[in-house]
Amino acid sequence: MTMVAATPSPVLASLEKLLAIGKDSALLRFGLGNEYSKAGDPARAAEHFRQAVAFDAGYSAAWKGLGQALAAAGRNEEALAAYREGIAAAEKKGDKQAMKEMQVFARRVARLLGQQ
Repeated sequence: MTMVAATPSPVLASLEKLLAIGKDSALLRFGLGNEYSKAGDPARAAEHFRQAVAFDAGYSAAWKGLGQALAAAGRNEEALAAYREGIAAAEKKGDKQAMKEMQVFARRVARLLGQQ
């Protein structure tokens, strides 16, 4: 049985083209992270979310995406660290909804790690 590589979604292909021509930005990396998450590739998603927060450390949605991608990849300690940084970023920015969401996700990951 031959394995055929999955064709990237049209959105993912468009975003990759933008990256290839040098249009790199926090928003582009966030979009790539979301698309790789949807495609079931949490490791690639995490790479892009990490770049998004490198561009903008206050990008709370990117921190949340990074935590989720890392958790999906089984990298729970890194996920917990990302959520904690994201919570601090969201709190600083006044983004209460993102802060609350990441607090819930962080508690779940902490429980998995045997922390309280």
